[in-house]
Amino acid sequence: MIGHALPCNCPDAIPARAGVGLKPSHYQEILGTRPSVGFFEVHAENYMGAGGPPHRFLEAIRSHYPLSLHGVGLSIGGRDPLDEDHLLRLRKLIDRYQPGLFSEHLAWSSHETGYFNDLLPLPYTPQTLARVCEHIDRTQSALRCRMLLENPATYVTFAASTIPEVDFLAEVARRTGCGLLLDVNNVVVSATNHGFDAVAYLNAFPLSVVNEIHLAGHAEARDDLGQPMLIDAHGTPVCATVWQLYAAVLGRTGRQPTLIEWDNDVPAWHVLMREAESAEHLLCNVAAVGEPLRRHEDAA
Repeated sequence: MIGHALPCNCPDAIPARAGVGLKPSHYQEILGTRPSVGFFEVHAENYMGAGGPPHRFLEAIRSHYPLSLHGVGLSIGGRDPLDEDHLLRLRKLIDRYQPGLFSEHLAWSSHETGYFNDLLPLPYTPQTLARVCEHIDRTQSALRCRMLLENPATYVTFAASTIPEVDFLAEVARRTGCGLLLDVNNVVVSATNHGFDAVAYLNAFPLSVVNEIHLAGHAEARDDLGQPMLIDAHGTPVCATVWQLYAAVLGRTGRQPTLIEWDNDVPAWHVLMREAESAEHLLCNVAAVGEPLRRHEDAA
């Protein structure tokens, strides 16, 4: 229960505005034009070197904008104990840049001495739940700040799973005091791949502990049986379905810090700004009424 006693250690809270993932190809334009963006988010592992151009540019941008730190390599769901050297590097980054939020994934990406360039799914069992909570408690204790846990995009499920994903996430948050990062695109990807109702999933989601939202694009494919399959590719604009669900979620939660993720085939800056402006428009016009989400056709 360590997380319940931990305040955010960062002086700058992330505003309830639209933010953008920071990419090296945009450093110069951002510093030269100072766009109206709520915050920037970076992948922690890209800045674990001691110095050089990445840190020089990040320091300059951090002096003008709030920063959110998003980890991709902690392996919160892994079987082994967390990598203490990795935690130390994260702690140094947090001390150096004072991000308003730190988040990681409900996934595993390492085993013994093997490290995988992917975020791999977990079986949702009492044993896995206990291990994830132990790892989050250790993370929050080592970093001395509250973290957010992101719901995954998945392509397989486990026969061993006995706990629905939303219940698993809710119980992790209850036991550890962590917050949640709701990735709406991940919900759409998983709902399509596994044939469940995205609206029902979001109605059951513990929205009261969501402190950040992610929006991204996905790629369309077919599985071996010819059925529709979505890939969480982060290389295209946010689709209409994700925008509709995002607007509905805001109607439940009110304004939330919202990130546009675009990690592959990174476009020109003005394309990312257009996506952020679309999110900002919805944020500025939301009226939180607390009602359950409805399917788009039900609302018509």
